[in-house]
Amino acid sequence: MTILGDLNAASFVPWIQRHANKLGLSQRFFHSDADRIELEVTGPAELIDMLEMGCSLGPIDVWVDEIQRRVMNDPQPSHLRNS
Repeated sequence: MTILGDLNAASFVPWIQRHANKLGLSQRFFHSDADRIELEVTGPAELIDMLEMGCSLGPIDVWVDEIQRRVMNDPQPSHLRNS
């Protein structure tokens, strides 16, 4: 998951960790700065959706412009799969 926007990483990263833990999701952060946070989240898709929604609304001191998600354990991108 990559979160883009006007981010206060010092407060947003712990906020994400707290909410992911409440949902029972594992997370690992790769990068965080004022405009981008990159993390890996593991758990049921429905709970990851809930975390994404929470992050999009975020705490008062951040402004999330976009959240990009990519399935890491999927060997083939969805546009290449047979329907």
